[in-house]
Amino acid sequence: MRVFVVAGSPQAEPPAELAPAPDDRVIAADFGAHHARALGWPVHLLIGDLDSLPAEDAATLAGAGVPIITAPSAKDETDLEQALLQALAEDPVQIVICGALGGRADHMLANVLLLARPNLRDRRAIIADGAETLQLLAGGETPTGTPRNLSLAGAPGDLLSLLPIGGDAGGVTTGGLLYPLHEETLYLGQPRGVSNVFTGTAALVSLRAGMLLVIHTRGN
Repeated sequence: MRVFVVAGSPQAEPPAELAPAPDDRVIAADFGAHHARALGWPVHLLIGDLDSLPAEDAATLAGAGVPIITAPSAKDETDLEQALLQALAEDPVQIVICGALGGRADHMLANVLLLARPNLRDRRAIIADGAETLQLLAGGETPTGTPRNLSLAGAPGDLLSLLPIGGDAGGVTTGGLLYPLHEETLYLGQPRGVSNVFTGTAALVSLRAGMLLVIHTRGN
């Protein structure tokens, strides 16, 4: 089972080639319920302080028997963060976060940086919005001593950007990209890893130390 978590950014594009299957779950964070309904997706749980969701949407979901967890406006976690914690409690095989990239810059950056939460770092968690998919690769070694890696499926001409977060990313090696890296360091604040290009239908990124935000943009 996957859990789709729909955030409440003012604008949201449906993720390319991704939609909930019948056995998947959809958790909406406040205005994310409006996005989910606009996409024709079911909502299995609504969570948040409900300060931005139109009353009509809330009434329709309540009338359909959708469980609603109402949070106080004054709280430490954002609505999306609370929805992610609920998703983690359901132990899915993957978490797909939608509706998280539009609107204010502070909200967008906060949403993206949620991928660096320790309890998400070793889970299959992605942010998907339109043609873009974001995920985090944390460095280290596998039990066999090889660096941790991430495989991506795409098409020739797709873009892949690698951005270090929290510090430098060391021992970066890539495959299937136009500009290869071999055990190199990507330095925090230097955008060398932006806009690499798929040469085929698959790419591989491995990382020995640090963290990389991996951004795949389809159809370029």
